[in-house]
Amino acid sequence: MIVPTVKQTVTLAEEDIAGRLWLGSSLYPSPDLMAEAITAASPGFVTVALRRQTARNIEDNGHWALLKETTSRTGARLLPNTAGCFTAREAILMATLARELFATSWIKLEVMGDDYTLQPDPFELLEAARELVSQGFKVLPYCTEDLVLCQRLLDAGCVGIMPWGAPIGSGCGLQHPEGLKRLRQRLPEAFMVIDAGLGKPSQAMQAMELGFDAVLLNTAVAQAEQPVAMASAFAAAVSGGRMAYEAGLMTERPQASPSTPLLGLPFWHQTSS
Repeated sequence: MIVPTVKQTVTLAEEDIAGRLWLGSSLYPSPDLMAEAITAASPGFVTVALRRQTARNIEDNGHWALLKETTSRTGARLLPNTAGCFTAREAILMATLARELFATSWIKLEVMGDDYTLQPDPFELLEAARELVSQGFKVLPYCTEDLVLCQRLLDAGCVGIMPWGAPIGSGCGLQHPEGLKRLRQRLPEAFMVIDAGLGKPSQAMQAMELGFDAVLLNTAVAQAEQPVAMASAFAAAVSGGRMAYEAGLMTERPQASPSTPLLGLPFWHQTSS
């Protein structure tokens, strides 16, 4: 029997990205476990926070050296982010520094509006996105499932959008699946990544079954009892979810539908008592 496979490489901004599972590089118990988890997951992107780096410690830091070697070996790309920024001005400055330090124009744009939920500020986010696109960045903004905001970000020139599943690090999964499903349906051509809030492989599979192009997560792998095994589990879930989406999911029905038809059964099976 031939077992079908799903293509993991995906094209974004006319570049081939090696995988649909994207990983963060923080919170791991050790740099070695981080490297092993990245290897097991074979991610398309690995995010790195600029606030944890400086020009000096990037050169001297063993963690950074191991991350650079691991991503190079696995084919993953680095995706700097602007985590910790609360204004467009801050985010633009950080993105500019990231391009110099990491030698990439890719940027995951984060501009937070609330320090409790870490929900993005839509106004500052859109302002920063417009400016960074004008400077030649390939912008992937972290946002909510708000349809109007997502459309505005795409109109501004962002190469994709990254709506949250749930608040960062919560592990709650897709808290608003209907909104995400509607977003996917209304913007069918947009590249969309579920970013943040995933805690279980089943939740990543659900996101892929909805038709999202990739998922990004960190805590669920980094803080697992066995990060390497969990990275493998998420990789399998993402692959399975994408395969199911491409296979075509059945249409949900409001009532039962027998898998065994009544036609051809003895008459006493066709009458109610």
